Amino acid sequence: MNSIDSVCRWLSRLQAQLGIWLVALMVVAFVARASGEPPFFQDRDRRFSTISNGTIEIGVDRQSGGAIGYIADRQHGNIVNCHDKGRYIQQSYYSGPKPFGKSSPHWPNWPWNPITAGDDYGHSGEILKLENDGKTLYVKSVPKQWALNDAPGECIFETWITLDGNTATVRQRLTNKRPDKTDYGPFPQELPALYTAGKLCHLFTYTGNAPFTGQPLTEIHDDGRNWAYFNATECWAELVDSDGWGLGVCHPGIYTFAGGFRGRPNSGGPFDNSTGYIAPVGREILDYNIVYEYRYYLVVGKTDQIRDCVYNHCERSNLPDYRFLEDRQHWTYENAGDDGFPIMGALKVHLDKNDPIMVGPEAFWQAADVPRIFIKAAYHCKAAKAEVFFKRPGETFAQDRSLRFDMVPDGQFHIYPVDLSSNPKYTGAITGIRFDPIPDGSPGEYVEVAYISYRRYP
Repeated sequence: MNSIDSVCRWLSRLQAQLGIWLVALMVVAFVARASGEPPFFQDRDRRFSTISNGTIEIGVDRQSGGAIGYIADRQHGNIVNCHDKGRYIQQSYYSGPKPFGKSSPHWPNWPWNPITAGDDYGHSGEILKLENDGKTLYVKSVPKQWALNDAPGECIFETWITLDGNTATVRQRLTNKRPDKTDYGPFPQELPALYTAGKLCHLFTYTGNAPFTGQPLTEIHDDGRNWAYFNATECWAELVDSDGWGLGVCHPGIYTFAGGFRGRPNSGGPFDNSTGYIAPVGREILDYNIVYEYRYYLVVGKTDQIRDCVYNHCERSNLPDYRFLEDRQHWTYENAGDDGFPIMGALKVHLDKNDPIMVGPEAFWQAADVPRIFIKAAYHCKAAKAEVFFKRPGETFAQDRSLRFDMVPDGQFHIYPVDLSSNPKYTGAITGIRFDPIPDGSPGEYVEVAYISYRRYP
């Protein structure tokens, strides 16, 4: 009888404990449902490695290659969309060939595209190292090819994150290790790809020709099928809720953005399908062995707070100053190419095709601030005239917006001043330049270009 009584008492205690645990689980489920987050998402310490400064908290997802999957402040829950591996805030790069491998049926004819979080089949990127000292988050990982089934990305990703007030500074690095050494030319790059929860459904930016003067913003709308592409002349955009609170992204020097919204506006948590999207977009050539790095800022708050932080972090003047010491400075080519990465002191541009062209990145400056530019180049070719083009908002490069000059084909470096102001159409806002080294190339000809700048360097 004593043993039976003991068993009964033990069963009674177990039943009571199970009841407590059941109640606890029900409370967690209720809180999760109310916040739009699944129960495990509440356990940030288990899924996310985070840092906080008391104003905002940011975290990387241990289960998704170390992609940024958590951003919150004291009043609001997580605003990053983690619905699938293609969401998050993450590195995403593009190059050839196209198609690359056997693409997912969802993404036919897809190019080479490694991303941090994982692939369309649900496999996660592999974290090689994750360090968190409470002030800086560092992640080193092997990404996955988005459209392939569990295929590593042929590269290494690195991310550094620090906080200052309501702003996160994010530095990201791509180190390519591709066996395919083909030069596939430039592709548009998401720098970064950013997805938000569905409650942040209003996309705003400044698109005018008087940046950093506090002029009214423009709300951007996509067509419901394709993301909208737009000019952001202050180098930032934001996704906010109906009260004007949300998340902004600023990438200094990037003036073309993509973005929009899909799903039910004003609803949805981090794991729901409804989502907002922003990506600063730059065209880049990604060599098989390139080391490519960039920095951007994530800002949490009301629109005025976001814009104030952007004004503090983003250079208000981006005069053309392209010195090709270690990289291409975001220049690309048409009917031309160079010796590839690494670049040491100058670009060696091959002029072995018809009409070789060097195209500068999207930019923004006032013509009055840059009346002329200087080109330092060494020509290894026949004598000819070189030509510089410029464009203004809404324009493409055209013959009536260009200037020619005589080059010296002696294989030595010379500095060529180009008086842009001598063209009567060189007025107002300027959004980019193009350099045509010679009209027609021949096999074996090339030019070395040390810089293209508003400043005259030695």
